[in-house]
Amino acid sequence: MANALRVGSVISLCSLRNTTPPLPLLSNATRFRSKFPFFTLLSSPNTFGSPSFRTLSSSSIDEAVTTTEAITGNASGEAESSIKDAAGLLDIRVGRILRAWKHDEADSLYVEEVDIGEPEPRIICSGLVNYIPIEHLQGKKVIVLSNLKPRNMRGVKSCGMLMAASDAKHENVELLFPPDEATPGERIWFGSEDEKDNQPAAATPNQLQKKKIWELVQPHLKTDVSCIAMLGEHVMHTSVGSVACQSLQNANIS
Repeated sequence: MANALRVGSVISLCSLRNTTPPLPLLSNATRFRSKFPFFTLLSSPNTFGSPSFRTLSSSSIDEAVTTTEAITGNASGEAESSIKDAAGLLDIRVGRILRAWKHDEADSLYVEEVDIGEPEPRIICSGLVNYIPIEHLQGKKVIVLSNLKPRNMRGVKSCGMLMAASDAKHENVELLFPPDEATPGERIWFGSEDEKDNQPAAATPNQLQKKKIWELVQPHLKTDVSCIAMLGEHVMHTSVGSVACQSLQNANIS
């Protein structure tokens, strides 16, 4: 009788298992898009019999911005291309500081007028008072992240950010700078020299903020042992050479 009970129990358990509805399976295309949101699958396979893919064009920028939120901030090596595509949505420009002065209401802030090739100079606030003497700013060529949303900083509307390198303890800070021959207003890109003409359109300030594109890209920005600014293995380029800082090696960039 005990054996009969055991057999009956096994049969009952099997019946219960068989009545459980199967979980829905994700298609290969869905899984691919979830891991590589900045790529899109083509309908025909390549010569090796596997699915082909292509990067999104500038006309697909809105879709690219929307899918950026699917990537985590600690993206692995297999998502490096997606990080690079996200960095392409940043509008990073060569700038030249025309004038700088201390903020009247904030002891740690400078206010700068910066020429980035627009009809009027940008007003930018920078927390550099404790790190860089003001005389080292006047007339200096700098790197500007220009498509951030304007921020009110103690009564001054700041329209951009000067990009700088800093050590791990944030005790030493140096501005990034382009080669002397770089022209204010020139847009900067990451990668090889022949990628200059393939830059996508920059995201709008609203898109940049809403999808946290800067927060996604920034952890991957560092200087190398030669103080060259890098995005992973991709050099930060102007048309006349790379972007660098003065002396900070393997430093964070923000």
